[in-house]
Amino acid sequence: MEEIITLCGDNCLYCPRYLAKSEKELEDTAKLWYKVGWRDHIVSNEEIACGGCSSHKQCTYKLVDCIKNNKVEKCNQCKEYPCDKIISMLDRSKQYRIRCMEICTDEEYQILLKAFFEKAENLKK
Repeated sequence: MEEIITLCGDNCLYCPRYLAKSEKELEDTAKLWYKVGWRDHIVSNEEIACGGCSSHKQCTYKLVDCIKNNKVEKCNQCKEYPCDKIISMLDRSKQYRIRCMEICTDEEYQILLKAFFEKAENLKK
């Protein structure tokens, strides 16, 4: 199976936001994002739906503008990789992973693990 790896190393093919097609799947994803602390409230289906990584999207790691400024498609293509932003992102990701291990069901955690917590490995590809 071909992978879709984002600029920061997430794997879209496991991401609940990317995979959600029905209203219920979007609602469940919004609830999960709230549960793990990625949103401060349960957002609308329109807000949680994946729009891809682009300049209009708010990137919590501030990487979308960075790759545009450095004229690369992914962070690992940048001459400054790994930069402070990447190191900070990977550190934050480790903290999110620990939190998800503590509060998620095993099924939820396995989905999030494959989607978001293998960034460093995915950026090597």
